[in-house]
Amino acid sequence: MKRRNFLKKVGLGVAAAGSFGFPMISHGAGESVVVVGGGVGGATFAKYLKKLEPSAQISLIEENPQYYTCFMSNEVLGGDRQLDSLRVDYQGLAGLGIQVIQDRVVNIDPAAKSVITQSGQTYHYNRCIVSPGIDFRYDEIEGYDANVAERIPHAWKAGGQTLTLRAQLEAMPDGGVFVLAAPPNPFRCPPAPYERASQIAHYFKQYKPNAKIQILDPKASFAKQSLFMQAWRDLYGFDTDNSMIEWISGSEYQVAEVNVSDREVVTNDGERFHADVINLIPPQKANWIAHQADLVDESGWCPVDRRTFESTRHAGIYVLGDACTATALPKSGFAANSEAKNCAVAMSAAFKGIEAGDPSFSNACYSVVGSGYAISVMAVYTLSEDGQRITPVPGAGGLSRSNASEEERLLDVEYAYSWYNNFVQDTFHVS
Repeated sequence: MKRRNFLKKVGLGVAAAGSFGFPMISHGAGESVVVVGGGVGGATFAKYLKKLEPSAQISLIEENPQYYTCFMSNEVLGGDRQLDSLRVDYQGLAGLGIQVIQDRVVNIDPAAKSVITQSGQTYHYNRCIVSPGIDFRYDEIEGYDANVAERIPHAWKAGGQTLTLRAQLEAMPDGGVFVLAAPPNPFRCPPAPYERASQIAHYFKQYKPNAKIQILDPKASFAKQSLFMQAWRDLYGFDTDNSMIEWISGSEYQVAEVNVSDREVVTNDGERFHADVINLIPPQKANWIAHQADLVDESGWCPVDRRTFESTRHAGIYVLGDACTATALPKSGFAANSEAKNCAVAMSAAFKGIEAGDPSFSNACYSVVGSGYAISVMAVYTLSEDGQRITPVPGAGGLSRSNASEEERLLDVEYAYSWYNNFVQDTFHVS
C-alpha cells in the first residue's frame, strides 16, 4: 500500500465517530467515566468516547495545564525546533463537552470506584481509564535518582529536562564526548534513543564537528536498526575511523552506577566511561499511580484484556498507553492512540449491550535523523484468535527503503511533519 494511503487508513483516525460501525444513538446517559492522565492515550480516549457517546459524563484529570509531545522532542536537542512548538492544551477537548480538571490524582480506589485528587476532591466512576505513562527504576542505577536526573538528565519526558540537556550540549566543547545510555527493554518509544543520537550528531556536525557520541546499549539490537545505521553511514561516517557515532552493545554495557562529580558512568562489568555530557535513560515501569491502584503485576507493567484494555486485576478500570502490556504493540504514542480508539469502541459497545467487533491496531513512527533525511516504520496488528496476543499482520506496513533516493528521504521528512501535525490534531482536537 502506498504510504499516503496507509496514513489515511491507519494513521490519523480523522474519520467521524459514526464510522466506527455503531449507530449514533447514545446509550451512555448516566455513565460516569473518569480518565486519569491527559497524554495521548487519555486524550484520545476521551475525545472518541465523547463522539460515540455524547451523553456520557467524561472527566479527564491531568495535573499539567499543557502537554508537551515527546515525539519530535529530539529535534529540540538537534537545534531545529523550539520546545514551545510541541506544546498543546486541552481547550479542544473541553469544547467537545469533556470536563477537563487540572489536578493531581493521588489515589484510585477500585473497590469504592473513586478517584481522589491532591486538592481533596473525590470523583466517582462507573468506569475509569488510567493512562498515566511511565516511571523510572532509579534504584537499578547506583547514584541516580530524580534529583540527580536534574543534573544528569534522562529527558525522557519532554519539558524542562529537554532544555537542560540542550543547554549542556551547547556548552560542550568541540572535541568533547557525549554518552547516551540506552535503557533495557521494554521502554517508551523504542526508536527514540537512536533518533536522539542522530539529532545530536546533526547538531555536532554543524557546530562541533570533532565531538563524539557513544551509545551504551544493553540490547543486541534495536528498532529500525538497519535504517539508522544506514543513515549514520550516509551522514555521520559510521563504520569508518572517523565515525561521529559509536554503538557499544551487550548486556555488560547496561549502566549500573553514575558518578555525578566525575561525569562518569560505570557499566555492569565495571567498565568506566567518562563524558562531557551524559544522557542517562533509566529502566522503566508503569507510573506510580498504577502501582498505588494495584494495577501492575510482577513485571512492573499493567496486564490488560487485549480486546478491551480492561485491567485483568480490577474490573471497571482500563489501562492505556505505555503503562499497559499490549505486546507486540510498542510503547509509543501512536500505539496509545490506536489502543484508545479500540477501547472507546469496546466501551461504547458495552453501553449498548452488544459485543464489539475484533479490534485492529496500527503504529507509525517517523524519525528525522539529519538534514533532509528521515526514516519510518509502519505496521498493522490484529488480535489472535484466542484473544491473548496482539500480532502483526503479515505484509502490512513496512520500513523505509534502505536504498531510498535523496528525494525519497526528503519526502519522508515532509511526511514526518505532516504526520506530527495531523496526529496532534487527532489526539487533542486542536484547530
